Amino acid sequence: MSALTDQECAAAAQALLDAELERSPIDAVSTTYPEADVEDAYRISMAVTELKVARDRTIKGHKIGLTSKPMQQLVGTDEPDYGSMFDDWFVLEGSTVDMARLNRPLVEVEIAFVLGTPLTGTHNNAADVIRATDFILPAIEIVDTRYHGYGTNLLVDSVADAASCGLVVLGGRPMRLTDLDLRREGAALYKNGVVEESGVAAAVMGNPVNAVVWLANKLGEFGVPVEAGNVILSGSFLKAIPFAGGDTFTALFDTLGDVTFATA
Repeated sequence: MSALTDQECAAAAQALLDAELERSPIDAVSTTYPEADVEDAYRISMAVTELKVARDRTIKGHKIGLTSKPMQQLVGTDEPDYGSMFDDWFVLEGSTVDMARLNRPLVEVEIAFVLGTPLTGTHNNAADVIRATDFILPAIEIVDTRYHGYGTNLLVDSVADAASCGLVVLGGRPMRLTDLDLRREGAALYKNGVVEESGVAAAVMGNPVNAVVWLANKLGEFGVPVEAGNVILSGSFLKAIPFAGGDTFTALFDTLGDVTFATA
């Protein structure tokens, strides 16, 4: 049973939206509502989505977070989390991001799935995801939060706040899943021309396809389909890197090419 009332969930959702619109970070949900549980966090997240859709924002996809065992152990869970991504969170590759848009940003390297057909229900498997995927893209997620500090329950706070998604940079070289072994796709993250991290996609639940399976089935529990055309960020396989104004990042993939952005 949920710990928060509908009114408390609505107030938390409005506070998160206001924090984003006004670029004024707030206390973490678990600080304001210490009794909140993960079910409450998903209710808050869905309420934020409803508020944004009512303001003519468009859902363009979903991101999957906490796909690695160390991150799950850090927040005390045994599964990933997710958040909806909106039209104004996507920035063009090669562009410069104004730091005034961001709060406490980090960079993560991911593979983006773009669906050609929807995924519905709670019984999807890897074959369903592969069949539904139109193409994949190299991607950078700019992780960010609407909070000014950490709360007492990192999982609740992440789920409520769109799994800490800030902005998304998509690369421009689409590939079919059948054209590479996704598990062995490697990437290196360069900050100002220097390699900061490198790794392979198998670090994401053994295969990023598995993360998308989890997402489709999790959304299915709430009766929410993963729509055709949605962009799915499948989870980072490199450690998140902080940055400041004036930095430039490039994620160089083995076969998917590269994607880059700068800050000012």
